[in-house]
Amino acid sequence: MLIGRPLRTSEMSQEEITPVEGLSALSLDALTSVAYGPEAIVVVLALAGAKSLHLILPITVAIVVLLAILVFSYRQVIDAYPGGGGAYAVSRANLGASASLVAGAALIVDYTLTVSVSIAAGVGALTSAFPSLSPGTVPICLAILAVITLLNLRGLGASARAFLLPTLLFIVGLLAIIVVGLFHPLGLHEAQPGRSLLTTTRGLQVVSVLLILKAFSAGCSALTGVEAIANGVPLFRQPRAKRAKRTEMMLGFILGTMLLGLAVLARRWHVGPRSNETILSQIMGMAVGRHWAYYVVSLTITVVLALAANTSFGGLPILASLLARDNYLPHLFGLRGDRQVFNNGIWVLAVLSGALLVAVGGNTNEMIPLFAIGVFTGFTLSQTGLVVHWWRTRPERWRYRAVVNGGGAVVTALATLVFLISKFEQGAWIVVITVPLFVLLFLRIRAYYQRAGVELGIGSLPQKPVAKQTLVIVPVSNISELTRFAISEALSLSAEVIAVSVATEQADGEPGYSEELQREWSQWNPGPPLEILHTEFSSIVDPIVAFIDQERSKADRQIVVLIPMVIPSRLRYRFLHNQIDLVLSAALRKRADVVVARVQMPLEVPLR
Repeated sequence: MLIGRPLRTSEMSQEEITPVEGLSALSLDALTSVAYGPEAIVVVLALAGAKSLHLILPITVAIVVLLAILVFSYRQVIDAYPGGGGAYAVSRANLGASASLVAGAALIVDYTLTVSVSIAAGVGALTSAFPSLSPGTVPICLAILAVITLLNLRGLGASARAFLLPTLLFIVGLLAIIVVGLFHPLGLHEAQPGRSLLTTTRGLQVVSVLLILKAFSAGCSALTGVEAIANGVPLFRQPRAKRAKRTEMMLGFILGTMLLGLAVLARRWHVGPRSNETILSQIMGMAVGRHWAYYVVSLTITVVLALAANTSFGGLPILASLLARDNYLPHLFGLRGDRQVFNNGIWVLAVLSGALLVAVGGNTNEMIPLFAIGVFTGFTLSQTGLVVHWWRTRPERWRYRAVVNGGGAVVTALATLVFLISKFEQGAWIVVITVPLFVLLFLRIRAYYQRAGVELGIGSLPQKPVAKQTLVIVPVSNISELTRFAISEALSLSAEVIAVSVATEQADGEPGYSEELQREWSQWNPGPPLEILHTEFSSIVDPIVAFIDQERSKADRQIVVLIPMVIPSRLRYRFLHNQIDLVLSAALRKRADVVVARVQMPLEVPLR
């Protein structure tokens, strides 16, 4: 009911996405960054006073140029590595395993933060509009996370189609507001809410190269999510690479247009930081006035901010499957679920993001200092890897491509460094610790798989299989239809079957249960003998284990312990049966020399 019926492999095309659906499935993170990218630039520039705010336009132009380089770069990544993985795949092929693990770890951190930041930002906008909802911030965040997780468990196509309408409303609405603001603003002279946070004190900070670099690196947070399309190429319909490149181009054009349009309006209207009012909200209010259009687009932005978490659900499961394929993560991450999605990666991402949201109380400001560092590390490694790729393959115009990617690598590395230094004490140190810990985890997992592979003889032909005689031991407590059923199944496995029953010796020496059971067994005469195991203790496990060891010492043969079980027709009755199975299975679970099996007999109990 919730996830949908299982899909055949031939039906996987139902969940593959088109280029337009790729905008809602893999691009919302990047598109919604216009809500905080320009804001980050203005907040840094405002440290030098109102005179520095005009620099938002040249800084945004530089960011858009870097966006164009990244779009060009990731289009090349899509062509060269259509199996997905983005920075991880590029680094592994061109920079070696160590660099690829750093890229993979950085992307896992970024994807987790993207989910948490996006949902917290959307809920933050909602609680700002409706303050009475503030006490429920964390439950609302977790509810949205649950919905997004559920849709992705159904398949990325389901989430892409569900989020397509709000995505298109957001794009069309914001572009329309920018056009109106550029040519005929409707609310330019309306009073703005809140108070200006610009300082009037002269010389608070000089407009220096360092300040511009800090503003540039802060504004580069608008580029997060550009890599997600290259990571998720296998999610597109055939021809996958062509459709993914088309989505990447659409993302670059739309995002670049939005950033430039907002920067022009912010410079023209001298927009600065205000209390309880974002930069984007100020620009929208001046462009169309605080009327229905403003509120419709504001509500849409709130929705898509929360839905931007979907980008990570498209990228991380594929990245985790590639790491699992290379033995850096448990192989379960490479298994597809009934809906042909990597559901283990989806579940882990949901749990990590939910834990982070609970830990910070759904507060976006607690996570912003960590945001973008991981993805810019991936940018740098991906660009550097492509330079090596062009040098090795030397296709047509390879020098031009290498220069473009090399320049992009330098700029993204510089932005990463500035962001790390400026935000280190505000929480960026957590990323500096977390990424190496993930790399260490990857290496330990791979080392284990290598040792296990040697022990299992993977890659070499083993000796011929050798058949052994089999002894089947059946624990019984009485003679019944269940006992007959179990003995019949045991005889179908081997001609050598022994039934065993544990009897506690009577303190007074009087004959008891064991003698009666032995007499009934002889009268029934099912074929296999019955061994009564006497004990002075209450445990039934130790005598059976001791009997198994005794039989093991007699001959080299396979021992199967076949435990009879009843399966009542109603679930509520099941805990009333099968106590022997619980204790005996637990005792034999780690025994490599014993096969523990169960024979299950359906039980219909008439209702009264």
